Parts: sequence; structure tokens; C-alpha cells
Amino acid sequence: MNERLTITALGPYIGAQVTDVDLSRPLSDTQFEQLYHALIRHQVLFFRHQPMTPAQQRALAARFGDLHIHPVYPHAPDVEEIIVLDTHDNNPPDNDNWHTDVTFIETPPAGAILAAKQLPETGGDTLWASGIAAYNALSEPFKVLLSGLQAEHDFKKSFQEFKYRNSEEEHQRWQQAVAKNPPLLHPVIRTHPVSGKQALFVNEGFTTRIVGLSEKESDALLNFLFAHITKPEFQVRWRWQQDDVAIWDNRVTQHYANADYLPARRIMHRATILGDKPFYRVDAV
Repeated sequence: MNERLTITALGPYIGAQVTDVDLSRPLSDTQFEQLYHALIRHQVLFFRHQPMTPAQQRALAARFGDLHIHPVYPHAPDVEEIIVLDTHDNNPPDNDNWHTDVTFIETPPAGAILAAKQLPETGGDTLWASGIAAYNALSEPFKVLLSGLQAEHDFKKSFQEFKYRNSEEEHQRWQQAVAKNPPLLHPVIRTHPVSGKQALFVNEGFTTRIVGLSEKESDALLNFLFAHITKPEFQVRWRWQQDDVAIWDNRVTQHYANADYLPARRIMHRATILGDKPFYRVDAV
């Protein structure tokens, strides 16, 4: 039996398409090792024609590590680790900004697996950007400036209160999430724990300020970094088809779900893999 996966790079910095694998079945150790190393190298992997049940998606994600249960998003029936992102006119998307998932916790996710369940006829693409490529493109003096800085990440920046007032139960769940997730600090430059590569680790979705700078300095620096990381040179864009799957390294990427498809409906299932505490190492690659 041939266990060799075919991995085709989609760009010089980020993204690869993987074929010759069935993700609905348990992966052999050889297959998983190839997948894992491809993910570290390419940062986001794409797969066509991979129908999976929520339980199968959970099993695949669990090969990478323990799974996160989101504090406010709904989940698949009987599979609380699988978030259901069901967006339409009555529930418009809230992830049409550049963000890294769940950076408002002390140990942000290491990765995520997203499966396309129902798609609009056109639109609804997702873009990913490489924090490694964005960091490498900065000048050496600018890297030095950023190297020791920390930034605040806040749950409430993306999950604003007015969105969660449709029912008392929903608002109460939001209040509990806010109480459980106070603002916290992460390094502006993050060292990847496996590859040792440095990456920008601020994102428009959750990063509110850089510690130790005045408000104007912080705003100016963050606005520059938010714009810098979204340069097309650092991106890959995926046009979804039914039952496509994407797996990405959340530690060194950001993504943007294009909200150009309303009033059509788009349903995606996401599994989120818990990570470790971000750190910056001076002598890293």
C-alpha cells in the first residue's frame, strides 16, 4: 500500500494542496508524519473532496493535540469540539477581518481544521497570511524594535456585546466568556516552538495595544503591522468547493473569511487544536 502523500506548494511562502489521502479514515503514523511536517513548512494545507462527519473531524483534529471548546459559538450535535459557523442574512459573519483564532487565551490554538459543509454559488473564499513571511520582510532595525515588545489581546474586540443580545441566555453566555477571558499579553514576535522561525503575532481581530507605548505610538505601530501582514505577497487564497478541508498552523498565520456572499448561506465546521504559551527567543531562526 502506497502511503506517500502528494504535496503541491501553492506559493513560495504559504499554502500547499495535499492529495492521495482520505481524511475521514484514521491516518497511519507515516501519513500523519508527512502531514505534520508539511503543515510546519507550508503553514496551511488544503484538501479537495473530503466528506467527514463531525466525529471524524474531531478524531482527525485529536491526532494533533487536545481540542478547544469555544465559549460562545454553537457546536455540532453531540460533538462539542466542532464549532458550527452558519452564516446568512439573519446571522451575518463576524470573521471578515484579519485574525488569528482565539489569541485571547493564555495558550492560543496551535492549529485548526475547517470543513466546508454548505457553500454559496460564488464567493466565500478564505485568505491566509504568513506571519513568518511578514516578519522576514521587515528591516533589521524594525525587527530589533519589535523584539522585546508585548501586546494586549482582548476577547471583547471581536466579540462585542451588542452582537449577543438576541436572548438573555446568549447575553449571559457572553458575560461569562468575558469574565473568564480578561485581556492578556503575548509577545509581538513569536518563536515557532517546532521550526524555531520568528513570526509576527499581532492581529486586527484581538490585539488592542502594545504595552509600554503611548496610545498614539501603539496605534501607529499596530496599524502599520496590520496593513503589512495583509500584503498579497504573504497570502494564499482558497476558493472552496463542497467537502473541502483546510488545516492551518494558527501560531504563525492569520486568516480572513470573505463575506461577499450574502444573502446566500455558508456553513463551515471547525475543530480547534489547543496550543502552548507564545514565547520569543532571541537566538531563533
